[in-house]
Amino acid sequence: MPQITLNIPDELISRLHYFEKELPQILELGIRELNASSTEGLKGIADLLEFLVFLPSPEEIIALRPSEVLQNQINILLEKNRISELTNEEKKQWEQYQYLEHLVRIAKAKAYLQLKQTESQT
Repeated sequence: MPQITLNIPDELISRLHYFEKELPQILELGIRELNASSTEGLKGIADLLEFLVFLPSPEEIIALRPSEVLQNQINILLEKNRISELTNEEKKQWEQYQYLEHLVRIAKAKAYLQLKQTESQT
């Protein structure tokens, strides 16, 4: 496995020490988040953000699906990737969509657990 050398502030080193075995995963998630932080190419995300502003119920979160606009953009990238290679900008956009999906899956898993906990209390 290749190795890299990094200059990291002392305060971060002390925090990273506890996560030594998870460093590859931390780097991967950090790269995904950085890629997703760019707003370019994230058309259709506004619908999702507006949905979350209203603090939906667990049932509403579980039922959440991509908007038609967002799904069309994803389908276009999938089709283009199937017949040719994506440009660097399209690859970055795809990474952003994957990160968004990752976050939605986490929200759905937490909503599901919240529903199960509520059911067991009744």
